[in-house]
Amino acid sequence: MIKVFIDGQAGTTGLQIKDKLLRHPFVELIEIDNDKRKDENERQKLMNSADVVFLCLPDAAAIEAVKLVTNSDTVIIDASTAHRTNEEWTYGFPELSDKQFEKIKSSKRIANPGCHASGFVSIVYPLVNSGVMPADYPVTAFSITGYSGGGNKMIGEYENPDREEEIGTPRQYGLSQMHKHLPEMKKVCGLTSEPIFMPVVSDYYCGMAVSVPVFTKMLNKKLTLKEVYDLLDEFYKDSKFINVSYAPESGFLSPLGHEGTNKMTIYVNGNDDRIVLTSVFDNLGKGASSAAVENMNIAMGFEETTAL
Repeated sequence: MIKVFIDGQAGTTGLQIKDKLLRHPFVELIEIDNDKRKDENERQKLMNSADVVFLCLPDAAAIEAVKLVTNSDTVIIDASTAHRTNEEWTYGFPELSDKQFEKIKSSKRIANPGCHASGFVSIVYPLVNSGVMPADYPVTAFSITGYSGGGNKMIGEYENPDREEEIGTPRQYGLSQMHKHLPEMKKVCGLTSEPIFMPVVSDYYCGMAVSVPVFTKMLNKKLTLKEVYDLLDEFYKDSKFINVSYAPESGFLSPLGHEGTNKMTIYVNGNDDRIVLTSVFDNLGKGASSAAVENMNIAMGFEETTAL
């Protein structure tokens, strides 16, 4: 049995992590009294008494929270953007390789991936790592997400009965090409430049589809649709959460289907000249809370599917 503390337990990700930990057979959850949530001394005491601390905080607050942990045995899993490109932290996407899995297993500082970035990395990393996609490929990505990805404030805006009419339509954002996930997309995938990224938020609660188009003539080696499928299928053959599929028979691809789970499906669509690769998952699941619990399971030596 391990002791776990969530710093920022009232936020969307914190609540989702808590829900999963309450059904985890090997976790004792340490909770802070509501009136002491901003009491630094109380937080510090609870953090240092825990085997695992989840940080579900804004970036600046997460950086300050790390300084409170003086117990060298405490594992910190940070759900914010703050440490995802920090060389002293381990990027928490274990499916990248057996080596990445082992790094997470032995790490005390784990940076949980961003939601959009998880879908992007799941597609682009295998292509670049295999040498098929050149590191300087001009990558573009389109992503659609449910409004829960915006946290409590955005959830309130979308669920307000008196909301503005435009909120009911799909809305593109990150228009300045400065989205907070871009640095990790570039670094983790080994790209020489950041992709053009087009995220869209739409009027449904959760679920995400991240699409990356590929011109096969621009690859280091021109592959057929089946060869790209086989490459990804082989890459994820041992994964307990990620699988590869061709386009749905309906001809429509929805961001829904994996809500409340840690599952991810990569769809291979198109033809031998133009391929669209789409990763579908729950932005609150494999894109946030479930991924964090998966990382905890690995770091603590539990079966990675426990409570997931």
